[in-house]
Amino acid sequence: MMNSYATGAIDRFESETASSTEETLISVEQLTYSYPKTTIPAVTDVSFNVRKGEIFGLLGPSGAGKSTIQKILTRQNRTKNTTNVSILGKPINQWGQDLYEHIGVGFELPNHYVRMTARENLEFFSSLYKRPTRDVDELLNMVGLQKGADVYVERFSKGMMMRLNFIRAILHDPEIIFLDEPTSGLDPVNAQRLKEIIKNLQQAGKTIVLTTHNMTDVEELCDQVGFMVAGQMKALSSVKALKAKYGQRLVHIEYKNSEERFETASFPMDKLAQNEDFIQLLGQQDIHTIHSQEASLDRVFAEVTGARLDSEE
Repeated sequence: MMNSYATGAIDRFESETASSTEETLISVEQLTYSYPKTTIPAVTDVSFNVRKGEIFGLLGPSGAGKSTIQKILTRQNRTKNTTNVSILGKPINQWGQDLYEHIGVGFELPNHYVRMTARENLEFFSSLYKRPTRDVDELLNMVGLQKGADVYVERFSKGMMMRLNFIRAILHDPEIIFLDEPTSGLDPVNAQRLKEIIKNLQQAGKTIVLTTHNMTDVEELCDQVGFMVAGQMKALSSVKALKAKYGQRLVHIEYKNSEERFETASFPMDKLAQNEDFIQLLGQQDIHTIHSQEASLDRVFAEVTGARLDSEE
């Protein structure tokens, strides 16, 4: 049963969403989509909005419908009847090639011209846009690829390809950016570098849709998340509200007893300062760690959907 703190967190998030004056850049209303020659819909009755300057996380196990939604939003899956999906206030089926002037897409599997250098790749794609594009050397330097600028991409590691993939998505300074597993294959230093760039893009007013299995990335970056399972949106809220709802209002303490052995104790957070056992433990024992019992997003996902994020079904 949801505790009062969690209820308040959810209510506050929904209130903020309803009263927000921020422009909605992506609108999906009761979307149902089936692939040709199939009888079971890949996506059923899915609704969500993404506001300007927001990072939205689209999560779920393989086969959940995430890729289908992303392909519809980027016009890779086309249907004449998709009037209930809008980008920048315009129904997706009314957009033509000009949509790609306004959105950037970073695929999970990089698809570069490997017999061209990194610089040549970016210069080629830059030539395809009507709008002004960003400086190629500035972008390469941003992700630490300046030394590889004139190296053939076939010699790049996966991590280097992923970084090149990322800057290609933001080459034309789009209003909306779709990123699929952007830190996959990156070492911790470059993964953190990319996340800092994503935060900077958000601060510059960009709207980002992030599809990933990496819960650390989600917790660090996302304002709102949607959990997909079997083509349906099972939960939709802020990271903070979801963790509050499925977490425990407890303080967990690890301490050494008189025999120098570690023991643990947990106390309700409500009226903690008046809990005599808690105060006595702090005063008499050698405290090793103390922290609240907050739910991880992995646990939230399991609670909401009964599935695992690394599931293949």
